[in-house]
Amino acid sequence: MIMHSSRRLPAWFRQPVPCAERISVLKSSLEKLAIHTVCQSAHCPNLGRCWKKNTATFMILGDTCTRSCRFCAVPSGIPGSLNLDEPIAVAKAVKKLGFDYVVVTSVTREDLEDQGCQHFAQTIKHVRALNPGIKVEVLIPDFLGKKDLIETVVRAFPEVIAHNIETVRRLTPALRPRADYERSLSVLKTVKEANPNIFVKSGIMVGLGETLDEIEETMQDLYLAGCDILTIGQYLAPSTTARHVPVVRFVSPEEFEQYKEKALAIGMKYVFSSPLVRSSYLAKEAYQSCLESQTMSVLEKVS
Repeated sequence: MIMHSSRRLPAWFRQPVPCAERISVLKSSLEKLAIHTVCQSAHCPNLGRCWKKNTATFMILGDTCTRSCRFCAVPSGIPGSLNLDEPIAVAKAVKKLGFDYVVVTSVTREDLEDQGCQHFAQTIKHVRALNPGIKVEVLIPDFLGKKDLIETVVRAFPEVIAHNIETVRRLTPALRPRADYERSLSVLKTVKEANPNIFVKSGIMVGLGETLDEIEETMQDLYLAGCDILTIGQYLAPSTTARHVPVVRFVSPEEFEQYKEKALAIGMKYVFSSPLVRSSYLAKEAYQSCLESQTMSVLEKVS
């Protein structure tokens, strides 16, 4: 998310100038295929870096969300009709761009009877059919906590299923008025119980006024819900309008390292904790690390 504020960003937010040519090529390809990416819709600060590495996070179910979370840049309102050709379009885009690891997320669609879970399953199916050997990660909404809808995505067997809790318990009502802290935990727990072989992932933002004790409590809650991979990043307000809450403070890189150490001590398999980290940041690296750790654990048990 881009920070629209008169406040100067700390020096640690500086990044190399992105490759304009690579960005142009990817942007053109996505526009021709009428595919949305969260990289663009959510104003991700890592767009240049990720696109240079030939990776992007596709956003399905349209580009308009039925919720209006106070930290998000994605437009909210009444969505248009569902594009039934979108799953195959995403699969074709993945093939054309040559990805070997893909992340698929979506807006929330409470207007749909199944909340869009079948659309996720179809997208996974088509991506796999057209791209043999590819690894798929999905970042899902809460589906109102309905187990049958969550399990529809689980049965499509992506390698990673993510759902972001976003913030600590105390701040959830103000930031996510139509979401629920406990419901988000139940989503993660449902995934892990339905298929323990799928890596479960979640993410939180900091710099919103949370305390260290609250962050540790959230980490513990996520771990107990079955979370394997955790991302922690700095919140950056998408605008200065009343819709978006302002940044309370910029968290130092040293504090992010402290968060990482605490999360690993709790038992998380992999932790990305840094100011510019976002949900899908270097997603392939996190998955591979967890897979290697799991393989080593199995070998140790056998020996």
